[in-house]
Amino acid sequence: MAKKIVDNLVAKEMIAPKIPADKLIAQAEAILLEELMVEDRLNNEVRELLKKHETDIERNRMDYRKLFELTKQELVKERNLVL
Repeated sequence: MAKKIVDNLVAKEMIAPKIPADKLIAQAEAILLEELMVEDRLNNEVRELLKKHETDIERNRMDYRKLFELTKQELVKERNLVL
């Protein structure tokens, strides 16, 4: 995917690489991977937050899935994340 993106950007003359293509592709891969992992890290963080309130959630018979989504949406909004 990264190679295709870099190739298209170069072909359309949107970028003029100043480093070798393989290094540029490697950097693009790293950026793509980082972006793909944002939601995974956020999901893990939400799970940890809700784990701290597990007793209250069970006692009050709250919908875990709904709380998860609401918490996630709030963090996305607070941090201006794009998922």
